Amino acid sequence: MESTHDDQNNLTWTVCSKWKEHPEGSIFHLANIFIFLGFMGGSGFYGLLYMFTFLAFGFFCSTIWAWSDVCTTDTFSWTFALFVVSVAQLVHVSYRLRSVTFDKEFQDLYNYMFKKLGVSLTHYGKIVCCCEGDIHTIEKDHYFAMEGKTAIDKLSVLLSGRIRVTVNGEFLHYIYPFQFLDSPEWDSLRPSEEGVFQVTLRADNRCKYVAWRRKKLYLLFAKHRYIAKIFALLVRNDIADKLYSLNDKAFDSHGFRYDLRLPSFCHVPLPELEKTDAPAPVPEHTKETTPSERAP
Repeated sequence: MESTHDDQNNLTWTVCSKWKEHPEGSIFHLANIFIFLGFMGGSGFYGLLYMFTFLAFGFFCSTIWAWSDVCTTDTFSWTFALFVVSVAQLVHVSYRLRSVTFDKEFQDLYNYMFKKLGVSLTHYGKIVCCCEGDIHTIEKDHYFAMEGKTAIDKLSVLLSGRIRVTVNGEFLHYIYPFQFLDSPEWDSLRPSEEGVFQVTLRADNRCKYVAWRRKKLYLLFAKHRYIAKIFALLVRNDIADKLYSLNDKAFDSHGFRYDLRLPSFCHVPLPELEKTDAPAPVPEHTKETTPSERAP
């Protein structure tokens, strides 16, 4: 019974009989401020850099405080160990961040198209590796694709310059930097299908573009479904933008302007559209009058 009573007394928490009259030194408070700021870091490589930088400073100040004020080996050992771990993590993240840096063209492509979708630099690095980091050039008045001749075997994004798109010699629209060159063709084919361009793409000036081969890109999609969803979103959004731009620019040989969203219904001669701003009426389908509907 006495041993049990002694054990219970040993488990009792020690209550401070007297609090210190003076607060800890400035190093102690600075250490806790750094640690507090460190845990406010965000996600991603830069968020990790922020977090481990402040944690390293915080644990370094705690180490100095434990060595000079508290003077206990266990406190010093733990704070110093945490400082070393934070520095090691900081070096590791810095090395990984350096290993995924890109050339200016690819960095601009990431900032304009992929960063706003939350694509990490790690995933973007896989996308760049898929195209082997190559930048292709088209000289002025040279062709990227010719109608009915060029095979659809890649997916490309224009990085600089301007591309003119025509069909049967008639102008359709322009392609500007950070737009896909062949998004409609890419979306029109299944992975196992083959086809040729139905439009002609010619460079209006010196252009640069990046291209992914179909087979290699589909292999990347099979390994990383997240990247496949990102490309599906980008391609379909690009197609929608192209259709929207075509809505006011597509005419036939008779001067009719077509609404590409309803090509079989909404078409009005160009002179009528220039005379009025009112929406064009949709012509009703004619039907043959039955005998019962004829006037007596």
